[in-house]
Amino acid sequence: MGGLLAQGIAEKLSIPSYIVDPVVIDEMKPLARVSGIPEIPRISILHALNQKAVARKAALDLGKDYEKVNFIIAHLGGGISVGIHCKGKVIDVNNALDGEGPFTPERSGGVPVGALVKLCFSGKFTKDEIKKKIKGKGGLVAYLSTNDVREVVKRIKQGDKKAKLILEAMAYQVAKEIGSGATVLKGQIDAIILTGGIAYNNEFVNMVRDRVSFLSLVMVYPGEEEMGIIDSILNYLGFLF
Repeated sequence: MGGLLAQGIAEKLSIPSYIVDPVVIDEMKPLARVSGIPEIPRISILHALNQKAVARKAALDLGKDYEKVNFIIAHLGGGISVGIHCKGKVIDVNNALDGEGPFTPERSGGVPVGALVKLCFSGKFTKDEIKKKIKGKGGLVAYLSTNDVREVVKRIKQGDKKAKLILEAMAYQVAKEIGSGATVLKGQIDAIILTGGIAYNNEFVNMVRDRVSFLSLVMVYPGEEEMGIIDSILNYLGFLF
C-alpha cells in the first residue's frame, strides 16, 4: 500500500517518491530457496517492517552500521519469524505465514509432512479446516485453547504442568530456529535479537535466552519498532538534499 500511495502522489505532483522497508521483502539467497520439492520453493515471508527497524536500532545501540553486522532476529507474536540478517539483508527466514519454523500462539509451525498428508486425505477435514489448523487454530490455541502467553504463564504459576510443557516447547523451537540461523552465518553473529509482543514476557524470553546465549549477545526489544522507519526516511532525505 505504501508503494502505491507514494506512486500516486509522485505522479500527481511530478516529484520523486520513496518508500523504506515494504511490509514483505525478498533478499533470500538462492541456496535458501531450495526446499527439496522443486514445485515448492521456499519463499520470504516475515515481519519485515519490525525486523528491519529493530535491526537498525540494535546496530545503532552497538555503535555499528546495520550494513556491516550480522544479526539473528526473532519476531515473537501471533506469528514467529526468525530472520538471518547478513550485512543489511535478510538472507534466510522461515515462512511465518504458512507453517514453517517454530509453532506460535496460533500457528502450527513445521509439522511432520507425512502425518499432515494423511490428515488432509482422511476425509475428516475440509481444506479450510486444515488451513485453520496451520494458521489460526494451531500452536498454543490447539494445545491450551488460548493464544495469550500471559494466560499460559499464569496457568504455569498455578501448577499447570501441561501449560509448562507446551510453552517450553515453543521456546525450544524458537531457540532451535535461532541455532539453525547460526550455521548460516557460520557463527559470525553480532547479536541475537528478540522482539515482538511476546518479548514483553520475561519468562518466555528467559526460556529462549537460556538456550541461545552461548552463541552471541542477546538483545531484547519488546513490541514493535515499525515507526522507526521514519528515521530512515529522514536520513535518506537528508542524504538527497
